[in-house]
Amino acid sequence: MAAIAQINGLAPHQKSSSIPSEWAHKYRGAVVEDLDPPPALSATPTTIISDALMRAYEHDYTHLTVISESNRALLGYLNIPRLKEMLAKKTILDSDPVEKAMQKFRRRGKVYKVITMDTPLEELEAFFEGVDADGQKQDFAVVTDAGRRFVLGVATRGDLEEFVKRRPA
Repeated sequence: MAAIAQINGLAPHQKSSSIPSEWAHKYRGAVVEDLDPPPALSATPTTIISDALMRAYEHDYTHLTVISESNRALLGYLNIPRLKEMLAKKTILDSDPVEKAMQKFRRRGKVYKVITMDTPLEELEAFFEGVDADGQKQDFAVVTDAGRRFVLGVATRGDLEEFVKRRPA
C-alpha cells in the first residue's frame, strides 16, 4: 500500500499541534504566569467609548474585556485598533456606549479553550495559531481561573514574543 503524501509533511494520523514551534525549546516548561500578564482592564456595555479608549491608552492596552455590570460575566471585548478604525470611518461615535463596538463572545454551541495562569506557553502559542479552532488565529487570550469565573488578565501574541526575546537561550 502506497503512503499518502500530506501537504503539511505529517502522516495522516498526526495533528499539526504535535509539531514544536520554532520557540518551543525556549519555553522550557514556562506557563502563562511567567509572562506576567497585566491585570485585565474591563469596561461594561454602557461605558462610553471615549472613556474606554482613554483607559486603554493610559495602560497601553490593545484589548479591553467587556463584562456585565450585574454579575461581571465576560461578554466580549474591545479591539482598540479596530475601534480606532470605526471611529475614523464614523461607524461609531466616541460618545456611543461600548456595546455598539464590542465584539461579543459566541457562547452557544462553541467550546472555548480555557487559558489559565498554569497553561503551558506551547498551548498558548497553539491557541494563537488556531490549532484547535479550525485554523482561526487569535491575537489575544483572556486569562481566567480554572472555573472561568474570574478574568485575571489578558495575554497577547506580543507578550509571548517579548518573553521569547528576553529569555536567555
